[in-house]
Amino acid sequence: MSGRQPGPAALRAVPDRGSDEAANGDASTNGLTPPRRGGSRLISDVLVELEFAPVERVQAAVEEGKAHRRPPEEILIESGAITSDQLARAVAQRFGLQHADLSIYKTDVAALNLISPPAARRLGSVPIGFDDAGHLLVAMADPSNVLALDDLKLMTGHEVLPVVAALDDIHGLIGRMSKLDDAVAAAVREGEEEEVADVTEVRETADDAPVIKLVNSIIAQGVEEGASDIHFEPEGRDMRVRFRVDGVLRESTHIPRRMVPGTVSRVKIMANLDIAEKRVPQDGRVSLTVEGHPIDLRIVTMPHVEGEGLVMRILDKTQALIGLDQLGMSSQGEMMFEDGFRRSYGAVLVTGPTGSGKSTTLYAALNEINEPERNIITIEDPVEYQLPGVNQLQVNPKAGLTFASGLRAMLRADPDVIMVGEIRDAETAKIAVESALTGHLVLSTLHTNDAPSAITRLTEMGIEPFLTASAVCTVVAQRLVRQLCTYCKQRTLLSVSSLERAGFNVAFDLEAYDPVGCSRCGGSGYKGRTGLYEVMVMTEETRDLTVERASADDIRKVAVSQGMRPLRADGFEKVKNGVTSIAEVARVT
Repeated sequence: MSGRQPGPAALRAVPDRGSDEAANGDASTNGLTPPRRGGSRLISDVLVELEFAPVERVQAAVEEGKAHRRPPEEILIESGAITSDQLARAVAQRFGLQHADLSIYKTDVAALNLISPPAARRLGSVPIGFDDAGHLLVAMADPSNVLALDDLKLMTGHEVLPVVAALDDIHGLIGRMSKLDDAVAAAVREGEEEEVADVTEVRETADDAPVIKLVNSIIAQGVEEGASDIHFEPEGRDMRVRFRVDGVLRESTHIPRRMVPGTVSRVKIMANLDIAEKRVPQDGRVSLTVEGHPIDLRIVTMPHVEGEGLVMRILDKTQALIGLDQLGMSSQGEMMFEDGFRRSYGAVLVTGPTGSGKSTTLYAALNEINEPERNIITIEDPVEYQLPGVNQLQVNPKAGLTFASGLRAMLRADPDVIMVGEIRDAETAKIAVESALTGHLVLSTLHTNDAPSAITRLTEMGIEPFLTASAVCTVVAQRLVRQLCTYCKQRTLLSVSSLERAGFNVAFDLEAYDPVGCSRCGGSGYKGRTGLYEVMVMTEETRDLTVERASADDIRKVAVSQGMRPLRADGFEKVKNGVTSIAEVARVT
């Protein structure tokens, strides 16, 4: 670049992007900041140019450094005049390199695992990702360390491009890498059963240290980012890894072809599955503790056309203790729901598609009524969270324990409250309804689109309408929407025409918020999820309609007239309150 003296060969300056933003050195949302044009060749002068410290304070540090044979920047940091991050930004400007804020930048697991933590510690640098040209980005505090760059090139087999990061951040990343890896590895070792004795060659690959490290790091990163699922998908001869965060899948990394067979085998060994069987799906589970969080992994293998794939469902046991007030229900909906599950008998149904948070809602209700005076028994497939004080059964079809047979057995065990994970068939529905009519409180889920459809669904399953009318007291339908990131959401005005296109009939423009995207939300504009709910209480009118075998639409009209807020109306209210966007509500409803 013009105006700069040539530096060491390994220090290739990042080309200017040509925008005013690049010229000013403003950070992009990914945590990388390009250097400004021009600049001084002395760190002390750069610190003054960037206005990180006054010229008098820097000059005094230079004089003190001469007297004690110490770098002036070291003296400035010790005195608190500058921070380690400000020094890193100055060093990046000095060499014409990008600055990496490791508290924002999303490190690539594949890059991170190219070297070991001890090697990273020895070299004072850590690979964090790849640029568009395929160069390995390496975070360093001292980019003039050409020997370290040469070592990294030999160790990784990649062309190396240094970026400058604060030394504290580099040490923190290396420490977190080691800590998460050790925590997961130790938990896996404790939970492993006897491994399969044959297919020695495959097992040796699966137990190879780089493979174990890679799998552990992917799990640790998934837990850290709050992923609900991790997908390992064969793609050609490589394997793509995707995380489902806040209900949306996004790509995380690619596993190189040489490590794919070992990765699949390693995950199977963790879940005590048959590593030799690749033709049929298998499922298993393993319990871990990561960063103090007890985690259950439910693992499913899928024989794809291009090879064997895996899906891990991450169940954070601490999330089962969510309170009723954290679900996102309106005060009126929460009161109606609570009136239902605090009764001594009757059926409370929660409906919605798979992954809409029905189990979480039922667990919140159980936590509210979980008292020593009550005998609570659940039957689930599988038991996702273990609740203290609750007797939980898991469906086991191979042993003959189905929802129906388990429910019949539960009725002989003197229960006060029964929770059925899902009403899937007519037999289970019949027993559940009869239980609700004979003095038990029954909580269960159904797969329907809205609350009124649950009534007609039971009729379709062979339940007499007069039994449904007498047994069911409350029905809750729900969806999950992503919440807008509180740091970057932007106020906007939604026009009547745009709202009508989204299916909302309004008379005036609506003040709301749009997703923007920042470093804290990974550029998506959303962070976390909340629920949309419609709560229908069975009244005399809706019971009469049920007995008359009225349609779900007729039941809905009466329920709305009696105070039920539909899903879209609940979503619209959350849009007005700035909780979510109109696009999210339209997407899930």
